Amino acid sequence: MSATPNTPDTAALSAVPQRIVAAWAEQDADGFAEVFTEDATLILPGDVFLTSRQAIRAFMTHAFAGPFKGTRVAGDPVSVRPLAENVAVLVTRGGVLAPGDTEVTAERAIRATWVLAREGSEWKIASYQNTPIAA
Repeated sequence: MSATPNTPDTAALSAVPQRIVAAWAEQDADGFAEVFTEDATLILPGDVFLTSRQAIRAFMTHAFAGPFKGTRVAGDPVSVRPLAENVAVLVTRGGVLAPGDTEVTAERAIRATWVLAREGSEWKIASYQNTPIAA
């Protein structure tokens, strides 16, 4: 993983994906949405383009009741790059795990870009976009 040497927030930045993983494991749309800023952007393959925490919460509520029901996600940081005092870019590799999967399959593997913004003492997702690796 690349990061600015001795950056105190590198661990905090790298922990953001684990907050998403934990909320997804609980199928918790509220917990998932709370990791995002109020005016966050979420872009997913297909035609998913969401522009608020409220829209992200509604989308995930529907997704956890339907296509993502019983799934989990994995996401490991491969790059952490602070851009300014309160802004950073994180790149992860991961994907969705279907029920019974122990690792992400090649057809569900993704690389994602996260723009993180500090709100108070907490890092939140201001923008997230992922791209399938197998495409």
